[in-house]
Amino acid sequence: MNFAPPLEPTRSLRGVPAPAQRADARPSLVMLAEAGTPPPRPPNLLASLKPAQRETVLNRGIRKVFGRGRALFRQGEQHDGLFIIESGMVKVFYTAPSGREITLGYWAPGNFVGGPSVFQRDRHVWTGVATRSTTVLAFSAADLRHLIGLMPEFGIGIIEGLSFKGKCYSVLAQMLGTRSISNRLELLLHSLCELYGVPENGGIAIRSAFSQQDLANMVGATRQWVTISLNRLQEAGVLISGKREILVCRPDLLASRANGVE
Repeated sequence: MNFAPPLEPTRSLRGVPAPAQRADARPSLVMLAEAGTPPPRPPNLLASLKPAQRETVLNRGIRKVFGRGRALFRQGEQHDGLFIIESGMVKVFYTAPSGREITLGYWAPGNFVGGPSVFQRDRHVWTGVATRSTTVLAFSAADLRHLIGLMPEFGIGIIEGLSFKGKCYSVLAQMLGTRSISNRLELLLHSLCELYGVPENGGIAIRSAFSQQDLANMVGATRQWVTISLNRLQEAGVLISGKREILVCRPDLLASRANGVE
């Protein structure tokens, strides 16, 4: 099952005031999160910079375009810098020796990917792949050192971004270790309702670019298990699983199940 892809912003970071981008209603991060909390909004790396400073940063970066499915960086490859996303979306995931994948998150414009290292020439601990045509600004470790030396605010922005990512991945690790797979799927669907939900036929329609395999990778399960679980939720009257969307007929019931209340 493939969901219809969501509309995406076409504006570039260049010349667009950071506060306007932060106010964009489109999700800037998609990942497994606790119920009852608002969708996470990562700090915008350029938000605290003055226009002239922001232009200096943008001019220092090298613009690169990655087609759908192309890797910005791969697990195990040598690290050298970060990427600020201008448009599109980047999926970051870890691959186990067995070949199983766990998705850490989908990052949208305004975010940076390529950490957690910033300066050291370490090896990447996960992979970042464009899920659609994606434009980024690439900064080498030398670029980052130079820019931080010019403007400490830029360095603070990187620290805030890394801190946010650390908190998100800590929550993800805790949920993978303490929540059942069924509950993780319910939590994810609840989050997608918040991020992509559109009122329809008395319920909430989720229209997004995530396949059942994508959902499985986000909750740490197999595609077959997700298919069976969606069918069970459909039999319980919680949702209707279609080819291009999921219609959550009982958002209240889904929220209760996500919070562990049957």
